[in-house]
Amino acid sequence: MQTKTTLSADDWIKAAFRTLSAGGVQAIKAEAIARDLKVSKGSFYWHFKDVPDLKAQMLEHWSRAATGAIIADIEAAGGSPRDRLRLLVEEATGDRSLPYGGMLAESAIREWGRHDAAAAGALKTVDTHRLAYVAELFGTGGFTADQGAAKARLLYGALIGLETLAAEGLADLRGDMLNLLTDLLADS
Repeated sequence: MQTKTTLSADDWIKAAFRTLSAGGVQAIKAEAIARDLKVSKGSFYWHFKDVPDLKAQMLEHWSRAATGAIIADIEAAGGSPRDRLRLLVEEATGDRSLPYGGMLAESAIREWGRHDAAAAGALKTVDTHRLAYVAELFGTGGFTADQGAAKARLLYGALIGLETLAAEGLADLRGDMLNLLTDLLADS
């Protein structure tokens, strides 16, 4: 077994997201995650006060890694608003989520938010931030504020739905999203 010093809080958080993706929020238990990580349950307490603390840190980590870090990467890459929208779609449909349970992680967080006020609050904050960023890209790309907001909702809503379909093998997530982006940009 690994010792408590070989795992970081991020390792536990990633394992907790894999657990969430596979079994829902009720499956997030220190003992089950420790078993998955092949460590003792005691090492969990080196990083977290309890399971609610882990869940709170999961939501904070998700907001930072799946929104803040992606936006920062896209802005650092630069380019035109169209280039940044394309890069955003590529990032959102890439493999960043694999250590967290893959495509199912986002839908698992959405399900969690249906039954938990803290998760619902984090989800609303993230959705609002993501929509505002995408609307801003459309706006600086030549669309009015109303058009940009509408296109942002369409693009983001499609991502949410297509992730579910792609997980069932019924959609080509990246291809379908890039095609939609092309259509949404054609109006300018």
